[in-house]
Amino acid sequence: MKPALARQDTFDLSPAVAADETGLPGGALIMTLDGELRVSDLRPGTRVITRDTGMAVLRSIRRRRITGRAVRIKASSLGHNRPERDATLPAGQPVLVRDWRAKALFGAEQALVPAARLVDGEFVTLHEAATMTVYDIEFDTPHVLYVDGLEVASHMAECAVPVTKR
Repeated sequence: MKPALARQDTFDLSPAVAADETGLPGGALIMTLDGELRVSDLRPGTRVITRDTGMAVLRSIRRRRITGRAVRIKASSLGHNRPERDATLPAGQPVLVRDWRAKALFGAEQALVPAARLVDGEFVTLHEAATMTVYDIEFDTPHVLYVDGLEVASHMAECAVPVTKR
């Protein structure tokens, strides 16, 4: 089943998310066929484990420094070992939600939503004006990746499309 993508204007659960508030932190661990690697250690040609196709070959990687809102997610706050350790993501980074939150908050069995939409003020918190080095990793098509025990989207040209209700 392909996850629905939540439109930013569909639900008013958090402040609007800027499109440039995405990327994977360099220190985050991503699952590859060679084991877990830091995102900053990835190179084109790396075989990355994906939720949707099993494996995909990394085509390009771009590093950039951003200053914007960041979301801190405490270890295991989104389920058992989700994330495996405290994780910090840019506020707009799409995260796959496929538990009761998806149904309760977004009306779907699973949904890709910006990290900022998961903020609860206690276990998932929003931090203003955070400066981070992030990486955009690109494949032939967008994929859902395993990063620090979270399921997150790879770089997507457009991450806001209508939610498909079932």
